Amino acid sequence: MDKTGKERRKAAVDQVRAAEEAVAQLKSGLAAAGIKLPSLRVDPVSCAGNEPANPLVELGRCNLATARQMAAALEEGARP
Repeated sequence: MDKTGKERRKAAVDQVRAAEEAVAQLKSGLAAAGIKLPSLRVDPVSCAGNEPANPLVELGRCNLATARQMAAALEEGARP
């Protein structure tokens, strides 16, 4: 792997780590609001390959009660 390839690989690893940190922050923030999304995670398919450029965060599916709880928490957080 040439230097450019190594740099791209490091950048990709950094992106995956950033996505993992974002997931941890989301889980923590949601937990503070009493919300749990069991399938919240970094999407493994978007991290596949040697140089994943843009990992995705999978929010997953939730039931109606959880969706309403999240909407209420967002509304409350948006109030001045």
